[in-house]
Amino acid sequence: MSFVKLYQKAPMFQSFANELFNRSLSDIVGSDFVNTQPAVNVVETPNGFAIQVAAPGLEKNDFDVQVDKNLLTISAKKEQETTVAEGKFTRREFNFSSFKRSFQLPETVQTDNISATYEQGVLTLNIVKKDEAKPAPVRKIDIV
Repeated sequence: MSFVKLYQKAPMFQSFANELFNRSLSDIVGSDFVNTQPAVNVVETPNGFAIQVAAPGLEKNDFDVQVDKNLLTISAKKEQETTVAEGKFTRREFNFSSFKRSFQLPETVQTDNISATYEQGVLTLNIVKKDEAKPAPVRKIDIV
């Protein structure tokens, strides 16, 4: 009695599967496809907080900053199209990047008094504390 092998692995699929598991996602689909989160610094000062978001290569119009109750959401979207001529052929490449970060703000800040600037690739949001949350200055008490 002889056995007949009914299923043979297709070499093309096996090659693709090996490549899929042996390489990172960004190597396969391209680094422009992978969604990344920008680095963020949060600094507390006596008068408030500063949130710094490292987002080089964007314009200030690419950002959307919203506050809903005490949830601050920072998002950005950038679409870029490049056309490269190579001999008789033209190749078009699309580049799309986006991110979205949210921060729960403490009750001690003024959510209606938040300002934002974008300079040299860093988005900075300044959030002012409520007066009752600011440290009271040292006061000398006279003895009578």
